[in-house]
Amino acid sequence: MYDFQHRTCALLATVTLAITLGGCASMGVNGDPRDPLEGLNRNTYRFNQGMDKALFHPIARFYQAITPGFVDEGISNIFSNINDVVVIVNDILQFKLSQAVYDLARLVVNSTLGLGGFFDISTGMGLVKHNEDFGQTLARWGIHSGPYVIVPFLGPSTLRDTVGYGVDSALLSPVAYVSEAAHQAGLLSMNYIDYKADAQSAGGLIEEAALDEYEFTKSAYLTRRENLINDKESGGGEFEDFEDPATSPE
Repeated sequence: MYDFQHRTCALLATVTLAITLGGCASMGVNGDPRDPLEGLNRNTYRFNQGMDKALFHPIARFYQAITPGFVDEGISNIFSNINDVVVIVNDILQFKLSQAVYDLARLVVNSTLGLGGFFDISTGMGLVKHNEDFGQTLARWGIHSGPYVIVPFLGPSTLRDTVGYGVDSALLSPVAYVSEAAHQAGLLSMNYIDYKADAQSAGGLIEEAALDEYEFTKSAYLTRRENLINDKESGGGEFEDFEDPATSPE
């Protein structure tokens, strides 16, 4: 487990360093001050799309084909339930103590009556899903977002949210404390495949609706993150599970 966490942290540190150094040498193609790494980001965006089409989307379609609908939904619910632990810790770090109690109640109900989160009993009881992560916590602490970035395999983010994702994944998520590295990797892989399967339909809508998919995705991501930070939406949407900084489909 510790070797896996060490490799994860080292990778995040490398990515962060590359982003920081790249920001000194790159300017946005369209002059967007939020996106000084636009040239690099567009290349990474195309790389992610290529990997999706060549590998992850076929795997996701196969996963959907062999997985009954209620099982697919149950798996998504389990990962959402795991993510509620991260949400509760960030509630506390943001001094949202009433919300922390609310989210703790949601976690307890789903973990018990919902059979480990397979069934989302809490939402039917009025305990709706919240989305709080360490990227939002850093924002509430006054840390600037930094440049917009496309993270390989994960998609839209910012420098602040990438650091936040590292903290959530390596320190706050229960998956980080799974003792067997193989089990931990299996959980991460299953969560990623489940996310890709759920995100395919949204990705198709973007391709149909957007003249420039990259700009559309960037605008949607930054707007949603701003809304989440300012509590203008609960975050009960896609990619709310433990694996990811990137809350919009690629």
